[in-house]
Amino acid sequence: MTILSTICAFVLLLAALPAVGQQNNPPPVKGMASTVGLYVYPAKKQNATQQLTDESQCYDDAKTQTGFNPDATTTGSKTQAQSNTKDHGAAKGAARGAAISGATGGDAGEGAARGAVIGGMRSRHKEKQQDEQAQKQADASKTKEQQNMDGFKRSMSACLDARGYSVR
Repeated sequence: MTILSTICAFVLLLAALPAVGQQNNPPPVKGMASTVGLYVYPAKKQNATQQLTDESQCYDDAKTQTGFNPDATTTGSKTQAQSNTKDHGAAKGAARGAAISGATGGDAGEGAARGAVIGGMRSRHKEKQQDEQAQKQADASKTKEQQNMDGFKRSMSACLDARGYSVR
């Protein structure tokens, strides 16, 4: 019975002690680098306060060097005043169709109906072209924004690397 109680006490003692070789790593520091998607690890045993200071300074340096501020929100100014363009195109087409039919001795009502269909088709085609152009401009803007962000990340990574951090 004493051997059993001795073994139980020994097991409890081992469970209470931290495992040998286990490191007590501090939790990761969430600094300025994490806002742009960079992961920074101290390679020369810098403390959390020093890491935050270095990240902040490198962030500011990268803004200065690249002229890009990731904090600035870019909102596209959409100034498309599409006030019922489909209806407007159909109405213009109806008026043209009625005028042409009336002038040539045909039924103005039928001419208006044909003109409305044609006018509606024209306005939809024009709207589709405008939408495609706007999408191309948005894609070009995203590409430029991504290039700026990549340059910013490279600049910040180089600064942090020079200060003894591993950056991914």
